[in-house]
Amino acid sequence: MKLHEYQAKQLFRAYGIPVQRDAVIERPEQIPGLSLRYPLVLKAQVLVGGRGKAGGIQLARTPEEATERARAILGMEIRGERVRRVLVAEAVDIEQEHYLAFTVDRSARRLVFVASSMGGVDIEEVARTHPELIHKVAIDPLEGFLPFQARQVARRMGLRGEYLVQFAQIAHALYRVCVDLDAELVEINPLARAEGKLVAVDAKVVVDENARFRHPDLPEDEEATELERMARRYDLSYVELDGDIAVIGNGAGLVMSTLDMVAHFGGRPANFLDVGGGASSEAMRHAVDIVLRKPGVRVLFINIFGGITRCDDVARGIVAARPAVPTTIRLVGTNEEEGRRILEEAGMAAFTDPEEAARHAVAAVRRS
Repeated sequence: MKLHEYQAKQLFRAYGIPVQRDAVIERPEQIPGLSLRYPLVLKAQVLVGGRGKAGGIQLARTPEEATERARAILGMEIRGERVRRVLVAEAVDIEQEHYLAFTVDRSARRLVFVASSMGGVDIEEVARTHPELIHKVAIDPLEGFLPFQARQVARRMGLRGEYLVQFAQIAHALYRVCVDLDAELVEINPLARAEGKLVAVDAKVVVDENARFRHPDLPEDEEATELERMARRYDLSYVELDGDIAVIGNGAGLVMSTLDMVAHFGGRPANFLDVGGGASSEAMRHAVDIVLRKPGVRVLFINIFGGITRCDDVARGIVAARPAVPTTIRLVGTNEEEGRRILEEAGMAAFTDPEEAARHAVAAVRRS
């Protein structure tokens, strides 16, 4: 889950990381009432990259200019996302730009501290053209990020004196943000050197979606679709795709293999939903309702292997939902016979072989 820049900066402030004075506006008329020092930089708040190239970041030296810039930015579309808010911040006279981040290295299975004296640009480009300027430190999960590690990196970056001290303090605070929020990425780019201080001019925070439940105070995920939010309300895992076969399964592995089988037989999943282990009939009913709400769905494919999950509960949920599209069901496992009886009484049948069921679902789309 990505946070907007203004939300990430609010977090940074709370952890003592220096950021510019700023405000968030939704209407150009709010500009004259802001108590900020000019010049100002106005930045579109969207969860996609390329804001600067799209004209979503602009400088203003007077209130009239700022109002005009805000009017131009609000409502514009950047890579398909409409701008509804603008971050208005005091401009910084930057002397040098650095890069600073903590991110999850999945191959190493630990956090990695990444820093560079060349900030303000794409860090992947720096890694390609100047790999010697990228400094990485793998963090021991038991010891955590230690103060000497920040000072060592700061020296390699050429920082001395007060800048070295500030860098170490900011790095440690950023590490706390990352750990406390279960973040996959926390990033400052650029960390600007200006007027004798280091300032986080931009901010990025990406929280691990699987840890979202541990942070109820975080803002609503604006990247999620309405159906994804609906699924979360029922503790269901839902993902949208672009095909025409809705897929429901129980367990991540079974759901992934179901998608593969559909693709193998020439079908295109429209979405998929994992009801997890021990799904009740009520959860199953909600699952069917959610996947079928997506426009363009022509067939429903339900693949259930009942272990903790009871097939009779699944069957009751399917019957209660009354799918309005051709439905293919594969049902085996705990209370399988009772589940089949419930489906048959409702005029529905279930396969036992998953491949045969997947082939049937794809054929149903071609007939529809």
